[in-house]
Order: sequence, then C-alpha cells, then structure tokens
Amino acid sequence: MQPVFRFAPSPNGALHLGHALSALLNFEAARRMGGRFLLRLEDIDTVRCTSDKIDQMLDDLRWLGLEWEDPVMRQSSRFALYAAALEKLKGKNLVYPSLASRKAIQTAVDGWQEQTGQEWPKDPDGAPHFPRALLADLEKQGTDAGWRLDMKKALACLPDQSHWSETGPLGSHYPAASNIAARPEEWGDVMLARKDCGTSYHLSVVIDDAAQGITHVVRGQDLYAATPVHRLLQDLLGLPDPIYHHHRLLTDLGGDKLSKSRGDLSLKALRQDGVTPDDIRRLIGWSDDDLMAFMPLP
Repeated sequence: MQPVFRFAPSPNGALHLGHALSALLNFEAARRMGGRFLLRLEDIDTVRCTSDKIDQMLDDLRWLGLEWEDPVMRQSSRFALYAAALEKLKGKNLVYPSLASRKAIQTAVDGWQEQTGQEWPKDPDGAPHFPRALLADLEKQGTDAGWRLDMKKALACLPDQSHWSETGPLGSHYPAASNIAARPEEWGDVMLARKDCGTSYHLSVVIDDAAQGITHVVRGQDLYAATPVHRLLQDLLGLPDPIYHHHRLLTDLGGDKLSKSRGDLSLKALRQDGVTPDDIRRLIGWSDDDLMAFMPLP
C-alpha cells in the first residue's frame, strides 16, 4: 500500500515554526517513502479562516519548498458529510443535544465541588467533564444545541476496546507501540458538533482522514491525548485506522508551545526579516532523526 501523508493546518492565523516542522516532516516522509503528500485546510471556523489568511498560508508553504496534490481539501465545503456522519451516530442513539455554555458548565462543577468537597473529573486538557446530570434542567430549555457523544453508550456498543499503533523512538515521551489501548472515557462526553458550525475537530478529522486515504497521521504531541477519541469514532463509524506518530513540539523560552494566537515567530514575519527556507530548517532543529522516529531511511 502506498503511504499517504497530510498536513492539515487551520488557516485562522499565521503559520509559525511549529507548523513548519510538522509540514516538513509529512512532506519529506512522503517523498522518501514514495508516498503521497496531501494538504487539507481545516477551515470549519468560517469567520476566523479568511481568504487572506488562506492565501498567506499557501504562499508560506510554497516558499518552504512544499508541493502537494490538487485539489486541496477544504473542510468548509464538507459540512454535509459531517452532518451525515452525525446522523449515523444519532441513529445509534450515541449522541445527545447539549446547550450549556462553558461558563454554565464551570459554574455547575464549582457548585458541586463546594457542596461535596470532592474534585470533579477533568479531561486531558484540564477542562471538567460535561456535568450532564447537574445541568439536566438547563439542557431542556431549547433546541438550538450542539451534540455530545454519550461516552458510556459508545463504549458499550463496541465489542472490543479500540487500539492504535504509534511509531516513535524508544525512550521518547511517546514510544513506539503497536497496540496502545485507547481510553476515550478520560474525555467524558466530548462535543462532536458545535451548534455554530455543525461539526467539531474530532468528528471532521476522522471523516477527512478516511476520505483522503491517510495511512500515516504525523502531528504534534499536543494531539496525542485526542487519539483515543479519534480511534473510538473510527470504530463507531466503520472507518479505517491509520498509523499515528506524534512529533516533538517547538517551545518558547518559557517552555510553552508556539501559538498562532500569540504570533510566535510567524513564517510571514521571518520572511520579511530576510530569513530563508534553509534558515527555517536550522531554526526548527531539522535533522533526519525526526524522520527516523517513524520511517526507515535508506
């Protein structure tokens, strides 16, 4: 089977050095393995993902020396497909409507913790699990809602626990393993479709990886914890499961990962300062060691 890699940025801000690392890893792996390299624009946020930002992103990637197959997939043109997948889950009674805002969720959890003196469970990102029972009255007040996965029902309807294959150097934070047990229950009832756009990152990414025939998902370590949710959705929807590799993250001097929202070392700004594509490779610490984490080199 021919390997298929993808780079799937959200064009809601300028690309930075961390994006350059991820894009180059996928592009170089595809080139050296005789595979395909695809580009996908994850632009479900149609307000923040403007045409100017998309044009700048594509220009930055071409400047880096990347080439990809046409046409470029855009999630903003695929809402009907995400809706169809959601309907499939509705037909299995695995999702339910949810109206509560983040503020309402936090208020309910804070009140419960104060009353009981106990800690409410949190997901891997540190957000509280959705307190469905605590918000029962609020959830009945309207119909304009997002949709959450009923995690308990979803896990119960599968005959076996989901697993995934992770490639990576032994001794790293996320070492190689061929049968990692997915524990999506750590996320609670995740939101699968926001009321403002009808989908979510979790739902759209598994639909699109399957549609593009992605065999290797190479992305940052910050998304490692989301993999159990993606594997669960793949099994629920009958989608193939790719091989995963979660690469190192670039951080600032304080140890925080680079962020588009903070404008950290954007490629646009670096280009304006006269930085070259070769300079970018030096700045991200590029070496074949990153590729050897998940592919054999000649």
